[in-house]
Amino acid sequence: MQDQGCAEPVRVDVDRDDAITTTWGDGHTTRVDLALLRERCPCAQCQALRDAGEAVWSGDAQSLRVTGAELVGAWGLGLAWSDGHATGVYEWGLLRSWCACPDCSAR
Repeated sequence: MQDQGCAEPVRVDVDRDDAITTTWGDGHTTRVDLALLRERCPCAQCQALRDAGEAVWSGDAQSLRVTGAELVGAWGLGLAWSDGHATGVYEWGLLRSWCACPDCSAR
């Protein structure tokens, strides 16, 4: 399990056309592409679709955009999408766990 201090973001950069980049308290940086974020939306509606074996999102990655982003307390990041979806809150630890850098991938 990660040290709680490591799971606290010190900077969040939202590139509305490409990715979310988060710098953590331990200096590590995580970059997650928008298509992956949209596909892994943690809201109840998207979870129900995944549980039923249905696609959460089947759009074109080139047209996907973040239309809004807001901090949700100290808990995570809320995102609104160009497809109209806006109910997912991405918890900080979840975003950290999706890091695909070589160091994290080796663990």
